[in-house]
Amino acid sequence: MELFEKRLSGECLYEGKIIDLHKDEVLLPDGNTSIREVVKHNGGVTAAALTDKNEIYLVSQFRYPNSHVLTETPAGKLEKGEDPLDAIKRELKEEIGAEAEKYYFLGTFNPTPAYCSEIIYLYVATGLKEGEQHLDEDEFLDVKKVPIEEAVRMVLDGEITDGKSQALILKTFMLLQDGSIHKFLI
Repeated sequence: MELFEKRLSGECLYEGKIIDLHKDEVLLPDGNTSIREVVKHNGGVTAAALTDKNEIYLVSQFRYPNSHVLTETPAGKLEKGEDPLDAIKRELKEEIGAEAEKYYFLGTFNPTPAYCSEIIYLYVATGLKEGEQHLDEDEFLDVKKVPIEEAVRMVLDGEITDGKSQALILKTFMLLQDGSIHKFLI
């Protein structure tokens, strides 16, 4: 059986600044039809910004949908048609006030593929030149650096619950441990 669903019809129920909500009728592989509710999102970027001492930058901010503070790797949304590498460069300047000499692309992360089209691009940034933050006017966050091993412990102990950050921290740690991170230099 071919695992594919064909869109037969649909409508946009809501158009927002960050997301759009669609309701589509789809043809299933067995010939039946079903309804799919889809959140359309331009995607995002995140980076494991590493110092020369293998410390990773983490940001903590209040996340309104979750009603509490989450600790994450620096991240941001993509503007429509924006290159992900340009976006992560912008986000690092905004959130932690840093520019990187080298970037490594570790692939993508699908945070909620059952109902959302968002794809997050994962990067490691090294050779950091530190400067001043340039936060968006509605953005408030705390920044700290911790050894990458401490960040891994925070993931494993449930202190970092953000999925993109968990995946990126663990993937970065493993690639540093086995020495293969250089393969991902862009």
